[in-house]
Amino acid sequence: MTDSSSHDRAPRNSGLPDAMRAAHGVKVGIGLPIADPQSLVEWAERAESGPFATLGLLDRLVYDNPEPLVTLALLAGATQRIRLQTEVLIAPLRETALLAKQTATLDRLSGGRFTLGLGVGGRADDHEASGTELRTRGKRLDEQVAAMRRLWSGEPYSESCGAIGPRPHTPGGPELLFGGFQTAALERVARWGGGFLAAAAPSWAPGLFDTVHRFWREYDRPGEPRIVAQVNAALGSDAVIDEARSAMAAYYEFSGRAEFMVEGMLTTPDQIRTVTKQFADLGADEVIFYCYGRDPGQVDRLADALG
Repeated sequence: MTDSSSHDRAPRNSGLPDAMRAAHGVKVGIGLPIADPQSLVEWAERAESGPFATLGLLDRLVYDNPEPLVTLALLAGATQRIRLQTEVLIAPLRETALLAKQTATLDRLSGGRFTLGLGVGGRADDHEASGTELRTRGKRLDEQVAAMRRLWSGEPYSESCGAIGPRPHTPGGPELLFGGFQTAALERVARWGGGFLAAAAPSWAPGLFDTVHRFWREYDRPGEPRIVAQVNAALGSDAVIDEARSAMAAYYEFSGRAEFMVEGMLTTPDQIRTVTKQFADLGADEVIFYCYGRDPGQVDRLADALG
């Protein structure tokens, strides 16, 4: 197979001082809570001054969460160093040309600090509200990525319609990461992206990582895919942890696996350090710790746990 996009992954450690790496050699990031949007600037400012490389934000439509591109644009203006990442943006819910313009604008205004994490989603209510088709969402995502790549490069939209600016700060468009578990999602990493967003425990992540690397070789991509692990965590008092558990249970209620997800949440510094080392040993480049509790003090506690 060949990679028609010719968009290679960003070099490891791009834009990140060595001092911003965890003890086990991987970058670490913060997944922002969604319950209190007004507090997110404080979260971002604390993370910016700590050992964190990335601010991540999830996406849903029919849910009480802030829209991620709007929110990350605000946080881009409140920070200077830390990267901004969607985890994951459900692209099939959105109109393609406007999405290309929005993401290029965010990449431009952030000075190239934006990473576009993409996925297909799977909630029927999100697709109902957006007027999009659930069944063909994977095919639509592939078409969207191809179109956005053309638009980011400055090509006209069509023979009768001109180019859509602004051009992104990052040549060829922002770095693309893809999340998911199905074979099609893992193949998409090699065909279009720079890396993989892995919402999987260390016990079953290796199979996903191996499949991503296999597709990467089949597409004859240079270097290696960037692997970003996602872990749910809450550090603090019993009240902070209980709030995080309740918020996580509400978010995952639709899946039928809410109890399982809550049980997997990390709540001690030792667990944070252990999982960081486990993913480092598996070859991950970064671990994002997702916080569902609203207390911004969790940023400082995570920093202390990571040393």
